[in-house]
Amino acid sequence: MQEKPPRVAAKGVAARRQPAQQRSRERLDRILEIAQRLIAEKGSEHVKMSEIAELAEISIGSLYQYFPDKRAIVQTLAGNYAAESRRCVREALEAVQTKAQLLDAFGALVDQYYEIVLDKPVMRDISSALRSDKALMSIEIAESKACGAMLATAIRRVTPRADSKRVNALAFLIWQLGEETMRLAVAHKRGEGALLVDAYKRMSLRAIEEA
Repeated sequence: MQEKPPRVAAKGVAARRQPAQQRSRERLDRILEIAQRLIAEKGSEHVKMSEIAELAEISIGSLYQYFPDKRAIVQTLAGNYAAESRRCVREALEAVQTKAQLLDAFGALVDQYYEIVLDKPVMRDISSALRSDKALMSIEIAESKACGAMLATAIRRVTPRADSKRVNALAFLIWQLGEETMRLAVAHKRGEGALLVDAYKRMSLRAIEEA
């Protein structure tokens, strides 16, 4: 998952300027890189727009041309992570042809996601920011629906007689509970967090197997 995700605009607050020229794109990348680093270091609630502008070596007015407020920056970063997450899920589940393969693929995705969240503190802060802002919460819900839909498609592929409505509801619930589990896990010591993730994975795998 080292490939740089594309810049995406999620529904709601968004970046004001979509740069077309190379120099503008590079400036936007730098703004996001700096914001990401600051959020990882101190948490989004303690990061100021003026601080981002200073480190990016641009005026505050120029920064506002790209983002109307800090919420828009958080949204853009969340959208980028979501796009990369969907790519990984799609690649893992599209190749699934048997239930055994599906169980292996899902288990690997859970383990991979947990390691990434542990390795990138900025993702934890962004996740918390999304949950504390109702206007941004829709990003996470939309992501769970998108990834849940891919999981549901894989379940129906290996279990063609399964009830589609039940499978859709199950897949969405599994994915949304996964987000909640990751938040809970990183709030505990690593050993305790790993146990929580393992419990979630076992429950989910059992539900998928019985679908």
